[in-house]
Amino acid sequence: MAIKLPAKLTAEFLGTFWLVFGGCGSAVFAAAFPALGIGFYGVALAFGLTVLTGAYAFGPISGGHFNPAVSCGLAVAGRFAWKEFLPYVAVQCLGAMAAGFVLYLIVSGKAGFTTIGTFAANGYDEHSPGGYSALSGFVAEVVLTGFFLLVILGSTEKRVPAGFAPIAIGLCLCLIHLISIPITNTSVNPARSLGPAVFVQGWAVKQLWLFWTAPFIGGALGGLVHRKFLADK
Repeated sequence: MAIKLPAKLTAEFLGTFWLVFGGCGSAVFAAAFPALGIGFYGVALAFGLTVLTGAYAFGPISGGHFNPAVSCGLAVAGRFAWKEFLPYVAVQCLGAMAAGFVLYLIVSGKAGFTTIGTFAANGYDEHSPGGYSALSGFVAEVVLTGFFLLVILGSTEKRVPAGFAPIAIGLCLCLIHLISIPITNTSVNPARSLGPAVFVQGWAVKQLWLFWTAPFIGGALGGLVHRKFLADK
């Protein structure tokens, strides 16, 4: 029985909410918590775990994209219908912003709260954790999103044993964060970037162009390379 679009969109909303709430929430609340901070390693693991658990929970319904760049790459690869692309992107963005809103409600309730700070937003130049330029961030985001798509597409091929793809995809996203948190705070996901940025405002919104443009380019390239050279024929 075919799954109807409203069910798919609900799953994408919830999965993207979970990714942003779990991944960005770990960065906001736990990364530098006094004495027990989880640091970059913990944040990277948190993002990987959100995708892994979300893919098992919601993937059978919607495909478990939770990321506009992933939806784009899958469509380019011929594994997702373009007619569903814009509805998917819309609910992914809504899920990310809803997660940002809930994170804001929580963080603003801390004693002595005055500002949300960087709020796990993505950035470059002075807003890059390591001080990396826009060019560095752009290259990193394109390359990493491209390989993320290659892992997603490769691990979900029919020739691969069923049921293990979420593990590979989750570990890939963890690795991506281990590489690029110092560069851009890691996006590879336009919706993930949007969610915190709308609450930070200012610089975070102005720099969103990079975290929409680069992941879409990387996702499309990954989908194209897989379709032309790696896909089951």
